[in-house]
Amino acid sequence: MNFFEYFAQNIGEIFSLLVEHIELTIIAVLFAIAIGVPLGILIARFSKTSKPVLAVANVIQAIPSLALLGFLIPLMGIGVVPAVFAVVLYSLLPIIKNTYIGISNVTPDTLEAAKGIGLNKAQVLFKIQIPLALPVIMGGVRIASVTAVGLMTIAAYIGAGGLGYLVFSGIQSVNTNQILAGAIPACLLALFVDFILGLVEKLVTPKNFQKAKATKRKPLFSEKFVRVNERVLLGVSTVLIVAALAFSPIKKAIAGSYDLTIGSKDFTEQKVIGNLAAEYIEDKTDLRVKKKFGLGGTKVCFGALQNDELDFYYDYSGTAYVNLLGHDPISDVEKVYETSKKELKEKYDIEVLSQTAFNNTYCFAVRQETAEQYGLSKISDLVGCASSLKGGFTFEFSNREDGLAGVEAAYGFHIGSVSNQDGALRYLALANGNVDIIDAFSTDGLLKKYDLVVMEDDERFFPPYYAMPLMREETYGKYPELEGLLRTLGDCLTDEVMQELNYEVDEEEKTPEAVAHDFLLSSGLI
Repeated sequence: MNFFEYFAQNIGEIFSLLVEHIELTIIAVLFAIAIGVPLGILIARFSKTSKPVLAVANVIQAIPSLALLGFLIPLMGIGVVPAVFAVVLYSLLPIIKNTYIGISNVTPDTLEAAKGIGLNKAQVLFKIQIPLALPVIMGGVRIASVTAVGLMTIAAYIGAGGLGYLVFSGIQSVNTNQILAGAIPACLLALFVDFILGLVEKLVTPKNFQKAKATKRKPLFSEKFVRVNERVLLGVSTVLIVAALAFSPIKKAIAGSYDLTIGSKDFTEQKVIGNLAAEYIEDKTDLRVKKKFGLGGTKVCFGALQNDELDFYYDYSGTAYVNLLGHDPISDVEKVYETSKKELKEKYDIEVLSQTAFNNTYCFAVRQETAEQYGLSKISDLVGCASSLKGGFTFEFSNREDGLAGVEAAYGFHIGSVSNQDGALRYLALANGNVDIIDAFSTDGLLKKYDLVVMEDDERFFPPYYAMPLMREETYGKYPELEGLLRTLGDCLTDEVMQELNYEVDEEEKTPEAVAHDFLLSSGLI
């Protein structure tokens, strides 16, 4: 499937995400202008405050975006609010700085002349300084707006929507078409925003302050014709902006209220199983389900569950036992599950429902030729050759107790050199020969896509990672029938079934919704 075919098949989703992206960007930029312009004027008036204000704005600009979101999630939860707040912070510096420079660079002679004709301070500001500084201020607004379009892709990481959803999903599933479907509209939107703001700058700046263009050629269109068409274009753009801002409220009003909110992490399997649960519940009950899929990792989803922003999501028994509860990794399936169930309820008022039939545990994977060259079929085979191999591991695996350091200590080997690549990027690195061995999940569809050899964990080091629903206690008490439904669904999801469903998304480029729907139909569940 080429890009144009993918675009045509998914144009509805792309358009909806584009509108969400426009809404979020407009809101963030308007807030940034409302904060940044007055601050710029203030520090221009009181010059002693300029250094600390600009220093703070510079520091904010230097904070990595995902790190900032990590700080904001515990305070603001997930969704639109933290995403907009983060982009507002990143948009402040160019607006504040350009406003300050524009106001400060108005010549003293001009200010003296204004005072000489009897203008007070407010009149000098609004009739002289701001009009003269407007081109510089608008330059800052244009920079901030274009930057905001790009930065707003991080909104998808915390469930706020936008074109970033396609970009993140495409990276996770090595789907170039999906990445382009998110990136190209975002680029075009940034160019369009810059063009429109350029027209705004030209139309709001008084003619006597505009620089005349020196040219020997006779213009193709008269100045009046150009200005009329610029106003028409701005009018049409304004209508489109208002329509975009009204899109979400209208969409929500049409959709009505929801009874349940289901979340998922940001990789293929999570989206598939989330869609399976959502459609199965809606088919078997009268409940309406809201989907918040493609969120960040465990921290984001579990935080959203604690903040009542999700009713439930699927996590894994080993993740709950080791990461959420802080226990040392063990391979006892029942103990991991029962301990997780007991302690999550006691500590966090979270119910752990029945485990699914599939165990998406960690594993090592290598190319066929690497397995043949070194005789690799189980992890203990690495003892004699690990130092010759280049490893490509996720950041999480490299920093977990049940990850790289733990497995090296348990088996008694050491990988020669290690680089970190998250998501599907490590599969690409392996396929391209940049690394020799990667960490994987046993039900990854990409294992089948790249025809990799999965090495047996013969010492049973890795803990079990059976998927299980984590549900708010209040939701469990309100809808107890969900436990039986989710158990029935989970019993149908074996290792082989889950890997095949993931493969259909990762290789055949089907949507998680379509894959989930087809499986529920073929299995007779709906």
